[in-house]
Amino acid sequence: MREQVFLYDTTLRDGTQGEGVSLSVDDKLKIVKKLDQLGVHYIEGGWPGSNPKDMEFFERVQKLELSHSRITAFGSTRKIGVKAEEDENLQKIIESGVKAVAIFGKTWDFQVEEALRTTLEENLLMIADSVGFLKHKGLEVIFDAEHFFDGFKHNREYALKAIMTAEKAGADYIALCDTNGGTLPYEIAEIVKDVCSQVKVNIGIHCHNDGEVAVANSLAAVQSGARQVQGTMNGYGERCGNANLISVIANLQLKLNYQCVIDDKLKKLTALSKYIHEIANQAAPSNQPFVGRSAFAHKGGIHVSAVLRHPETYEHIMPEVVGNKRRVLISELSGQSNLMFKAKEWNYSVDSKNSSSKKLLETIKEKEHEGYQYEAAEASFELLVKKSFSNWQDYFLLDYYKIFIEKNSNEVFSTEAVIKLCVQNEMVIIAAEGNGPVNALDQALRKGLEQFYPLIKKMYLSDYKVRVLDETEATASKVRVLIESSDGEDKWSTIGVSGNIIKASWLALVDSVQYYLMKHENEIELVYPKKVENSLGVSNH
Repeated sequence: MREQVFLYDTTLRDGTQGEGVSLSVDDKLKIVKKLDQLGVHYIEGGWPGSNPKDMEFFERVQKLELSHSRITAFGSTRKIGVKAEEDENLQKIIESGVKAVAIFGKTWDFQVEEALRTTLEENLLMIADSVGFLKHKGLEVIFDAEHFFDGFKHNREYALKAIMTAEKAGADYIALCDTNGGTLPYEIAEIVKDVCSQVKVNIGIHCHNDGEVAVANSLAAVQSGARQVQGTMNGYGERCGNANLISVIANLQLKLNYQCVIDDKLKKLTALSKYIHEIANQAAPSNQPFVGRSAFAHKGGIHVSAVLRHPETYEHIMPEVVGNKRRVLISELSGQSNLMFKAKEWNYSVDSKNSSSKKLLETIKEKEHEGYQYEAAEASFELLVKKSFSNWQDYFLLDYYKIFIEKNSNEVFSTEAVIKLCVQNEMVIIAAEGNGPVNALDQALRKGLEQFYPLIKKMYLSDYKVRVLDETEATASKVRVLIESSDGEDKWSTIGVSGNIIKASWLALVDSVQYYLMKHENEIELVYPKKVENSLGVSNH
């Protein structure tokens, strides 16, 4: 029987203290539902009375039907010289309707005297009065021992006296807080063991990531006796963030054999992480452990060859356990194994001994040397594979394009693109205006193709990025253009590289359209322009 570790999520409160992170009430409620589905035991919603948003949250969250999670409020001990029952913040906690609360109090004598500017004895009374008052009101009370580890190292006797005061007043949990985030795992382990030998109350751990060891500190605390871990999803939080509960859960359950959530729920971790990044409008780190897009991505040919035979050679767990998946990247470091994996992924029959395979690998390495990066543009790479191992025919061919940019006397710019294409054995000339040369080319291209391929109307450019490859060459530098396209359901990325930004953009744009048409080939009737291609002697590149 595995020991249970209880999860206390403070994404909605501590997480929003991170720079650039802000959640509306609706956002918070959506996240609550996801955390409840995962099986998180406590969800801290905010600080009642601190702002109207948190009060609205506590009113609305009561209407949710949660199957697992307990909503908690956050607050502080009573103010100096004020009775607990008369303290406004404590009253707001009661009014919020929660059944559980986390209140923080000072446990470092330096903080008591310099930050609170009160006596050590008065601070102990503040702790006792506040915990006792909330317990008298029937709440489950978690006492967050603020700055505990710094306080313990400075004055062990007082730090222990502070948490013992909370224990005597009836606290259900005492969470030891590494508020400044500077304590190391070996210190955490020693101090938590010491504390557990001095008190009988349940111990929790709350770590910040200023030393980049918040997850390691949380694990060390659990191994030393803590049975509640506080943290945030994706490690959001003030300064360098809080302990990342995604990683804490995965490590505790998969590596240390503790029970955090039901085993089947672990598969929700990747989707949950992405969902919260999306709701919080944060870019998901590709290299985020366990759940990042690159967490199980392999690039080196030798590594890929080994992983395909025995995944444990370069993977510490099976990615599917946490809802992630293995990825094989294509680059100049690729070998036959990388190519075989990608071909199989796209249902292409490829013989590793085939000369075409070796030729394709050489082409990839040459392209990467030119500045291409196919790991960020898998649609362009799939087209490359398709053209190498099938009887490929372009859906359209370019004869020429011209771009006109005009500035009038009122400083107004206008851009027009003219394109001549061969589509299904017909020559078409199209002109279109746009917001700049790339947009004008895009408008003209889709205008010319829509009469032949109406489904083109569904696709659009969703992102456009340009990177200078050699800044020392200044305006003569090569550029890499990455285009992300979508049809509202799927997204795909393509790439173009050239010393001319217009050409690089055109190459990426053509790949995007060709890829979309290839994926929907069964929806269109084709007349390939073989004869015209030969007579023109041109191609899209």
